[in-house]
Amino acid sequence: MNDISLKLIELALFEDLEEAGDLTSHYFVDQAHRSVGRIVSREDAIVSGVDVAEEVCRRVDPELTVTTMKGDGESVCRGELVLEIAGATQSILTAERTALNFMQRLSGVATVTRTYSERISHTSAQLLDTRKTTPGFRELEKAAVLHGGGTNHRIGLFDAVMVKDNHLAANLTPVDLATRIAEVKSQRPALKIEVEADRLDQVADFLLIGGIDVVLLDNMTNEQLVEAVAMRDAQSSPILLEASGGVNLETIAGIAETGVDYISVGALTHSVRSIDLGLDLVGAE
Repeated sequence: MNDISLKLIELALFEDLEEAGDLTSHYFVDQAHRSVGRIVSREDAIVSGVDVAEEVCRRVDPELTVTTMKGDGESVCRGELVLEIAGATQSILTAERTALNFMQRLSGVATVTRTYSERISHTSAQLLDTRKTTPGFRELEKAAVLHGGGTNHRIGLFDAVMVKDNHLAANLTPVDLATRIAEVKSQRPALKIEVEADRLDQVADFLLIGGIDVVLLDNMTNEQLVEAVAMRDAQSSPILLEASGGVNLETIAGIAETGVDYISVGALTHSVRSIDLGLDLVGAE
């Protein structure tokens, strides 16, 4: 985990504990009592966030022992055990909600991703996530996308170039796209460059510009996507094509069947329902 994710765990624990700590467990649970907490899935899902739960437990009490029954990316059925936490009961109860909050959210991302991925498994299209992530959760949610069988798009604004219409409009004089792309490639030759097209004539123009790695086909119909793929193939261009916009579980298979290389789906992270997980104490060690 990167520093942002570790700080996020620290912040999540501080939300619950501040300086006073877990007052309920302090006053109502015997400090010497030890038990095992079992995290069980209450629905079919894809697991994600196990490493985060382990880190939460470690920070609450380094003596807690976490045993994993289902790892990140594994399928779990309703009623199945995901992991066990053994040690001081006070510590287990203190860690419980924070660990569950992370796992429920991340397992939701992984589960939705698996559902989308299965819809296009009969094609060669790859499922991509987007930057439409929960602030601070990007590394964790993008890891959950991988656990669900998807592929990560750029992580942020720093690791790839994506030129959209707003970028080109925000200039006093028209931008010479080919010149700017050549400049980027000369300074950062390994950097991926993607440009957005919402019309087929733009696609035709972009296919002639060297240095472009991906053309984003924004809100195009399936017929337009088929035509864009044919244009690219007719030129034997190495440029990859990414479909975006209007993608949901009902439309994604048809989009994939047009022959595009990538399909980006914001719904993998921006509107996910958390998976129902619960922790039960099963008795003293």
